[in-house]
Amino acid sequence: QVQLVESGGGLVQAGASLRVSCVASGRTFSTSAMAWFRQAPGKEREFVAAINWSGGVTKYADSVAGRFTISRDNAKNTVHLQMNSLRPEDTAVYYCACSNWLRGPSPVERNYDYWGQGTQVTVSS
Repeated sequence: QVQLVESGGGLVQAGASLRVSCVASGRTFSTSAMAWFRQAPGKEREFVAAINWSGGVTKYADSVAGRFTISRDNAKNTVHLQMNSLRPEDTAVYYCACSNWLRGPSPVERNYDYWGQGTQVTVSS
């Protein structure tokens, strides 16, 4: 079993930066793809960014490409999402996800087996 714990959410103004992090425990996650998804009020959960097992390959949703950066530190079982130039439409609960079998980054939600509890990011205009 894998436990994922997110941190770093908060309330910021439009144009600001924020970094959310996710620490995994329970097993070594260094061979698994990781991802961030988000869910805004009244909307379905959507893909944000994903990273392969080594950190060398990443994928981004079009809406965040060029503004967000996903990274990982396998020695610390941690994945980060650096969010720059935040917009009000980025307001959502951000979820960390870990795959039990996938090594490459994927935007497909069903490819991820473990999920964190989420961290709230609110961007005011």
